Amino acid sequence: LPRLILGIESSCDDTGVGIVSPDGRILGASLAGQAAIHAAWGGVVPNLAQEAHAAAMEGCIAEALDQAGVRPQDLAAVAVTVGPGLSLCLKVGVRAARQLAATHGLPLIPVHHMEAHALMARMGSGVRFPYLCALVSGGHNLLTLVHGVGRYTLLGTSLDDAAGEAYDKVARMLGLPLLPSGGAAVEAAAARGDPAAFPFTVPMARQANCNFSFAGLKTAVRVAAGRHLPAEGQPLRGKVQDDLAAGFQRAAVRHLADRTARAAQWAAASDPGVRHLVVSGGVAANAAVRAALSDVAARAGLELVAPPPALCADNGVMVAWAAQEAVAAGAATLAAPPPAPVVERDWEDVKPRWPLTGERHPNMAAEAARSAKKQRIFPSLTQLVAEQAAMEAAQTP
Repeated sequence: LPRLILGIESSCDDTGVGIVSPDGRILGASLAGQAAIHAAWGGVVPNLAQEAHAAAMEGCIAEALDQAGVRPQDLAAVAVTVGPGLSLCLKVGVRAARQLAATHGLPLIPVHHMEAHALMARMGSGVRFPYLCALVSGGHNLLTLVHGVGRYTLLGTSLDDAAGEAYDKVARMLGLPLLPSGGAAVEAAAARGDPAAFPFTVPMARQANCNFSFAGLKTAVRVAAGRHLPAEGQPLRGKVQDDLAAGFQRAAVRHLADRTARAAQWAAASDPGVRHLVVSGGVAANAAVRAALSDVAARAGLELVAPPPALCADNGVMVAWAAQEAVAAGAATLAAPPPAPVVERDWEDVKPRWPLTGERHPNMAAEAARSAKKQRIFPSLTQLVAEQAAMEAAQTP
């Protein structure tokens, strides 16, 4: 058998398990979503998400193994998202991964959630390092240069809401259905609406950086909905909903495109070897976002690459692939001993607040340094990888 790695994802509200080979073949994939559970609450409720992960995990693992036609002992390793994310949810995945690895004597590979998204587009696509990545999801908005596994330079980040979170909140403001997701509902409504009816201002248009902000746009939509959206059952409610959604999406997508276009300029100036713009994360499944970023890439002389829509949202395949990348790059080893068996009330090593990198592009405005200890933020992935490489170099005769 090839070197098969099983990946487990449980950082938020999707229980995902995937089995991937070194050449990027997906042998098994299982996903259990929780949209129906959280829709009535207006957002993800951590304790309900934890319970749903616990209920779905064993079945998802069994389904992925069955699809792949392999037994746990046929695997080379188990990989699991350890952060960032919701602590209660991360612990379910880590506990399951530890149990599976310990039972079958397999090494356990910890994976950074955002790195898994950032590397996903490389699977089977031929994208080479370095590349520019726009990570656009419900919880994160990042523009980063990807130099290699565990090596990132930040160009821009969200100052408040992430794009996916803004989409979901606008869906609730407008009374749109939240299944299968608020973002999908806004996208569908926007396709029917007239964006000129509500010409919302594009955020941060006068600020020459690559950061994102959706809070002001979200507030503008709330104010406009309060003034113009008819009550439930009233004539023209559907039309106004669609027009508000279209106005919001026009401004949001333009904001994403503007910041990404500037990031492409910064990337070209700092590393002429960049040839691809990778867009990943749940919002990358949005057709309007893909179209706008495709135009950005074309103008910058880059090739746009995005995972298939089904692999843009959180899933176990991306975790397994990130682990395959780490093993191939020497950032993870299959020689590591399996973890100790899980015991009752065992402490799980999770990193709820774990930056992808602390390396910032020189063009990023200096920001007031805050104590990572006070923020309870773990050292960034890039920092940990650099420290590990330095230690290994020092030990080499």
